[in-house]
Amino acid sequence: MANPWTGEVAVMLDGKRHVAKLTLGALAELETALETGSLIELVERFEGGRFSTRDVLALLVAGLRGGGWQGTAADFRTVEIGGGPVEAARAAAELLARAFSTPGET
Repeated sequence: MANPWTGEVAVMLDGKRHVAKLTLGALAELETALETGSLIELVERFEGGRFSTRDVLALLVAGLRGGGWQGTAADFRTVEIGGGPVEAARAAAELLARAFSTPGET
C-alpha cells in the first residue's frame, strides 16, 4: 500500500501495483527529463491545468523510479496504465502535491 505520509502514490502498470515517490534523486531525474523550465513552473502548469502529456510521463517515470521501478521512459510508453490517461494525470498531480507539501496539506 502506498503511504501518503511519505509522499507515495500507487500506480497500476499492466495490472500490477507499483509505488511512486518523488525522492530527491527522482526530482533531479525529472529536471533532466524536462530539459527546460523549473519544477516550480511544472507545479504551476499542473495547478493551472496547463500540463502536457510529456509532463505526466516525465513525472510518473521519475516517481516510479523513485519508488524502485527499474524501467525507463521508453518502457513506460508501452505499459497499460490502470485508469488510463485521466488516472495517469491524477497520479502525476498527486506526486507533485505530496512532494511539495507537509503531511495533511494534500
